[in-house]
Amino acid sequence: MFITAKEASKKWGISEARVTTLCKEGRIPNVTKKGNRWFIPINANKPADLRCYKVKEKFAHFKFIDLFAGIGGFHQAMRYLGGECLMAAEINEECIKTYNLNFKTIEKQLRGDVNNIDPLTIGPFDVLCAGFPCQPFSKAGAQQGFHDKKRGNLFYKIMDILDGHPEVKFIILENVRNLADKSENWDIITSELMKRNFYITEEPIILSPSDFGIPQIRERVYILGIRKDIRNEEILTNGFIHIDDLKLDKHFKQCQIGDAWSILEINVDDSYIIPEEQEEMIYAWDEFRRGTGIQVIGFPIWLDSFGVGIENDEIVFNSQGYDEMPAWKKKFLLLNRKLYINNKEFIDKWVQRYDMMNKIKLYKKFEWNCGKDVTNIHDCLIQIRQSGIRAKRPTFYPSLVAIINTPIIWDRKKQHFRKLTPRETANLQSFHAGFKFQGTDATKYRQLGNSVNVRILKILGKSLFNLANKGWNDGKNEK
Repeated sequence: MFITAKEASKKWGISEARVTTLCKEGRIPNVTKKGNRWFIPINANKPADLRCYKVKEKFAHFKFIDLFAGIGGFHQAMRYLGGECLMAAEINEECIKTYNLNFKTIEKQLRGDVNNIDPLTIGPFDVLCAGFPCQPFSKAGAQQGFHDKKRGNLFYKIMDILDGHPEVKFIILENVRNLADKSENWDIITSELMKRNFYITEEPIILSPSDFGIPQIRERVYILGIRKDIRNEEILTNGFIHIDDLKLDKHFKQCQIGDAWSILEINVDDSYIIPEEQEEMIYAWDEFRRGTGIQVIGFPIWLDSFGVGIENDEIVFNSQGYDEMPAWKKKFLLLNRKLYINNKEFIDKWVQRYDMMNKIKLYKKFEWNCGKDVTNIHDCLIQIRQSGIRAKRPTFYPSLVAIINTPIIWDRKKQHFRKLTPRETANLQSFHAGFKFQGTDATKYRQLGNSVNVRILKILGKSLFNLANKGWNDGKNEK
């Protein structure tokens, strides 16, 4: 008899994603795979978690603080490595509730606004963790960087805390990918940390969960630092941490088509099924794709650029301001017009059947980003966003964001399209299976969209600590 990976995860108290990884690695004897699902012998024993035991034995007894803590991504990673959280700071009330729900021992040490914290009221600690606010650097913001008077200066609050704690040995910072786009931002970070006697990463480290076989594209910048006097001088020789020093290559793993399904739950509430109108529009565009006979659509489809019912190309182009368009947009307009002319009979009937001209704008746009790798719409990852309905290969999900734009998948059991559940998005962020959430689903999605990926931080933390002299956390290296 066999049980599913989901059932094994509950039986052993680990995540379903971890069970899947153990199956792939051959750690569970006599497993079998049918389609994308693994089945485990009912009498199989849980494999020993050698990763956890080795790490904790090596890095036990260090203390860390968790600034701009969110719901505790850094906390999970550092605790896994053997750390004790001395103090955390978070300003969002909903995040504070979730943090306290999961880390009850830190409740009295969880403070609010970082600006109101006197560095001298924090006890001695070894590691400073901070996912400092990304708005000054994000594409979604004004990108004022350190010139943002409200949020850009929060980096300097981190520096104030370091100035009050010369005993700090390591720094682990995280921010959005855009932080690395302006050399001015990176130069400020480099200069300030080097003033404080740290070797830091020579260049911004840009990593995504997908680099490690986790099915999510989410590029973030990581900044690591080690106090100069505790470094292993045989490895770090010229003032910087080089990417090769971290030995990340051994952790890299490429995502494959179908990996997106590895984070899914088996039994999901019907409330996650998408509205009937959305499902109809997904099927309508799938019918369009098949009806036009185009196996690969290599450009975005814009219904309003077809010129439905208009014979004269010039009228269509002039009505859309063709002469003032950038070159890329002119190209797509011409391709859409040609697609309509070549399939006019089918498209006219299709438009009328679904009353497409009266739909909202986002239903009038479609992208097929699967190439020839996928033929069935049920095998795609779907997004419904302001830029339209997008079908993607099931290799990895797009980046989780703080706004609600949850990916959609086909649930074979329910025979409907549905949104990812909060637990599934937590799997994409590598949150452990026992992590608890409170509040509405909207709150949970937002918190996870703002969070950090726990597995990446585990890997980076371990790699960073390995660059120190032996015995750095037994009290011998205190300064």
